[in-house]
Amino acid sequence: MTPPGRHWLGGVRREPSPNADERPADADVDLLVVHNISLPPGEFGGGHIRDLFLNRLDPAAHPYFAAIAELKVSAHLLVRRDGEVIQFVALDRRAWHAGQSSFCGRERCNDFSIGIELEGTDETPFTSAQYTALVDLTVRIRDIYPQIADDRIVGHADVAPGRKTDPGPAFDWRRYRRLLLATAARRPARRS
Repeated sequence: MTPPGRHWLGGVRREPSPNADERPADADVDLLVVHNISLPPGEFGGGHIRDLFLNRLDPAAHPYFAAIAELKVSAHLLVRRDGEVIQFVALDRRAWHAGQSSFCGRERCNDFSIGIELEGTDETPFTSAQYTALVDLTVRIRDIYPQIADDRIVGHADVAPGRKTDPGPAFDWRRYRRLLLATAARRPARRS
């Protein structure tokens, strides 16, 4: 088991996904992409998301799974409804979360981004525990990758418009950014 450190975060459950690879040598991680996921769609709890990211999803367990069981996808992190965080991919590796995507004229966002999945749907409000966990993860990730500025924290819909809609209208960007700002204000100033 890899010890916690710079790229495997401490205090979170680790479930290493095979759906990851090395980033390009010149990749500068400077983007954070927020997603949502529920399996089956609209249902929460259970281990189906984990099984999908670990290539263990049983196509017979639900009719929807037959169409997605063979997908090879992952995210760096998943935040469950109760705020539990699972890390699937080390932050310095490329997770397969954004698919065909672009941001500010750069294609292939997986090359230079961190992907965080929130257990939820476009229409279901996210929980307070999820916002708290997401803010904590954002702060920790930005400590490692300070080039992830506020305007480089986006939704999946922003990097794959017309193809993706998540995290959707139920995600409260104002709440998230307000909490992030308040958390940053409470932290001691970095020494240069």
